[in-house]
Amino acid sequence: MPVLASARYGKDNVRVYKVHRDEKTGVQSVTEMTVCCLLEGEIETSYTQADNSVVVATDSIKNTIYIKAKEHPVNPPELYASHLGSHFLSRYPHISAAHIKVVVHRWARMSVDGSPHPHSFFRDSEETRTVEATISRSPSSSQNGSDVRLDLKSSIAGLSVLKSTGSAFHGFVRDEFTTLPETWDRILSTDIDCTWTWKPFASLAYVQGGVERFDRAWESARGIIMKTFATDDSASVQNTMYKMCEQILEAVPEADKTAFSLPNKHYFEIDLSWHKGLKNTGKDAEVYAPQSGPSGLIKCEVARDVPMVIR
Repeated sequence: MPVLASARYGKDNVRVYKVHRDEKTGVQSVTEMTVCCLLEGEIETSYTQADNSVVVATDSIKNTIYIKAKEHPVNPPELYASHLGSHFLSRYPHISAAHIKVVVHRWARMSVDGSPHPHSFFRDSEETRTVEATISRSPSSSQNGSDVRLDLKSSIAGLSVLKSTGSAFHGFVRDEFTTLPETWDRILSTDIDCTWTWKPFASLAYVQGGVERFDRAWESARGIIMKTFATDDSASVQNTMYKMCEQILEAVPEADKTAFSLPNKHYFEIDLSWHKGLKNTGKDAEVYAPQSGPSGLIKCEVARDVPMVIR
């Protein structure tokens, strides 16, 4: 007989914009987010018996996303996601877990005549700051929402980087399937997707206490990525991303592990010797053909030896 193995539901692609106005200085700050909120718990009868009495309508979930953005800070996004998920466990005793994803879209402040403008911004890249949070009841919970566990993942995605030299790739397996030449100098380009997983938080209070850790970790990770990418004499994407992981774990002691997923975006030399002997390969290469695909895809996850809970 079939059984419902797992189920969750909610609202996706909820777009939220919040403005903070400093009444003393007149300076405004803006945050634009896309939020997904999925709930799970004692909801199986809505699937198996057409019992809607256990369903918190997705419209209610959408409205709650807006209301909690009004009631609480949305920065850092880790704090907002924790408040939002904790609300559903506190308000609805039959909900056992809330899965929240917050994608923060990048708006950079304009400079006008050399000075930061108080209320004007521009989109300088498609880079996003993302948080995935699972707020769940602890096994000893009385279902009042006060005894919960918060698992948070923070990430940087869509940060496009390129360097025109300082990268090599040689010494790899060569056999009858290989056409790729070895190179000691190549273009390296990728779209950064970096995630660091926080040690579990024992309650919302532990997320709120020392909340500055989240912005500090994001700034550290982003700085490490930029500096290592630019300065590492890269033997491979694999080795460079591992160095980044090591440094992020050192800089963010409350993270259990960190991971990268990097496409290797290729730029191929163009042989132009057919045109009047024009040299454009090897040391003479200046004009390249950027490739949209296929691309390499390299992933890794680096973890600490001993996980723990933040309490």
